[in-house]
Amino acid sequence: MNKFNMYTCEVCGNIVEAFNNLKMELQCCNQTMTMIEAKNENQSTEKHVPYVSDLRSGYHVSVGKEQKHPMNEIHYIEMIELTVDGHVYKKYMLPTDDASADFFVARGEEVSARAYCNLHGLWTDQPIEE
Repeated sequence: MNKFNMYTCEVCGNIVEAFNNLKMELQCCNQTMTMIEAKNENQSTEKHVPYVSDLRSGYHVSVGKEQKHPMNEIHYIEMIELTVDGHVYKKYMLPTDDASADFFVARGEEVSARAYCNLHGLWTDQPIEE
């Protein structure tokens, strides 16, 4: 399945996304950007893992299942992403928002989510392949 990879500049902190197996180096501040690897821990206890649940007309994504991710100026979720059968939907967050998003989209067979924390990086609800 196609996906967006995220890259960061270790100098200035810029983040960019590249679609589907980028074949070239990305440069920023005269240095090669680093691909951000998604993390996934115990979904029931880790407050960074996105959790997808069904809505009548779409999906609800909450960052953290048992304990929601904090949202404040110092530590917050910057983006929640939902992928449904290859279609990607995003919600960009502010520190004053709740760490969740509703996506009113058609139901699908393959559904996954990612979330980006300003301090702890990219998290996914999918198992990480080693």
